[in-house]
Amino acid sequence: MRRLLLALPFTLLPLATGVAAHSHEHDHAHDHAEHGSLDAHEHGSAQLNVVLDGKALELQLESPAMNLVGFEHAAKSDADKAKVAAARSQLEQPQALFGLSAGDCTLIKQELESPLFAEHKHEEHHDHDSEHSEHSDIHAHYSLDCQKPEELKQLNLGELFKRFPATEKIQVQLIGPNGQQGLELTPAQPTLSF
Repeated sequence: MRRLLLALPFTLLPLATGVAAHSHEHDHAHDHAEHGSLDAHEHGSAQLNVVLDGKALELQLESPAMNLVGFEHAAKSDADKAKVAAARSQLEQPQALFGLSAGDCTLIKQELESPLFAEHKHEEHHDHDSEHSEHSDIHAHYSLDCQKPEELKQLNLGELFKRFPATEKIQVQLIGPNGQQGLELTPAQPTLSF
């Protein structure tokens, strides 16, 4: 399953190339390959990969930190640290963020990664990676077990857009029972059917 999720961006690359051509580029290079991101770092935009295979549901969200916490620099002030902690707390609730009320889905594994989440552990070393302090991404990976996957008809990202209003659009790549699709979700159109 994990290989299938990791291969998803490459499988759907032809669908994403038209969208990627419209993303704004920054004047400096980023090494997004280490995180598997295909598109340029674009504020307001995020990517979501979804795979529903039998009872296994995998979700992988990648977003610039700006969309989720309002900044990308190292969190030094108490206010910034509180914003990072609040965003992390919200991201630890995938059933609410993705509207997973159907399907009897249980979270079995989650991974949240960002240089911002590590800052409290390495505050004395935060200057060693100035690139990450300028442009930090947040990556969230969720593995869920859905006992009634046939009842899982859609994802609703309305709550994600509500909790993180700086997120203006999410490029979604989906593999599900009805094949694969790529689409863009927005606050006005936050749902995706399987």
